[in-house]
Amino acid sequence: MAVSYYQNQAEHLLREYMLADPFVPYTSVVGGILGCKMVYDLTQLISALNFKSYPSLSYMQRVEWNNRAISTVHAIFITALSLYLVFWSDMYADYQLNDLITFRSSSLSTSILGISVGYFLTDLGMIFWFYPSLGGMEYVIHHILSIVSLAYAMLTSEGQLYTFMVLISETTTPGINLRWYLDMAGMKKSKAYLINGVVIFLSWLVARILLFLYLFYHVYLHLDQVNQMHAFGKLLAFVVPLVLTVMNLLWFGKIIKGLKKTISKRQ
Repeated sequence: MAVSYYQNQAEHLLREYMLADPFVPYTSVVGGILGCKMVYDLTQLISALNFKSYPSLSYMQRVEWNNRAISTVHAIFITALSLYLVFWSDMYADYQLNDLITFRSSSLSTSILGISVGYFLTDLGMIFWFYPSLGGMEYVIHHILSIVSLAYAMLTSEGQLYTFMVLISETTTPGINLRWYLDMAGMKKSKAYLINGVVIFLSWLVARILLFLYLFYHVYLHLDQVNQMHAFGKLLAFVVPLVLTVMNLLWFGKIIKGLKKTISKRQ
């Protein structure tokens, strides 16, 4: 009886408070942070038991190894759900005429954004703590822009569609991280390293160049609805994707140079 009572109380607390609409943004952010901590600890444990090279890495290399595992898990999670919401669900479909496309949201979409905010806060905290070992100022700028945009869309429900479009670009992260892992394993001259470079090039072209062009085209087609957003929301809808596009183009240039260098070494 006592167990059943406490179980009912826990379910009531979860349903009425933690999963209630007003609390979803905050509980999901906390959940994202705790999820990052769990992935970090599991990666540390699994890697120490299953990868011979892991214990021989320096302290900072092990930290980056675990950090990249977090970003890989987040990237897979957020890419899959963003693709679903943007292209496969009907939440943002034009034939849904009940409200403006720029103001549509749900408990699911809000909680997904909250989890992503939790990830970016965690990663930014690690970048600052170990600065500049986990990334320089460009990563700080990228993360701050991401946190502000995600938090605004999460708390106001404005522009969630375009936020998820931008988040699809995280699909390039697993390939980038795999390249680092291959480097740590001494496999820079392997065929896998070359294939990885080609995959990064193609995924970056699609997810961070062509997709952003589609985003700008979509904004143009729905400009009347975008203009009904609050001033700060409109600023984020225009400026953040533009800044990220410039950064993506600069990084894309580095990817092309790196791929050319890898191919030339194999000839």
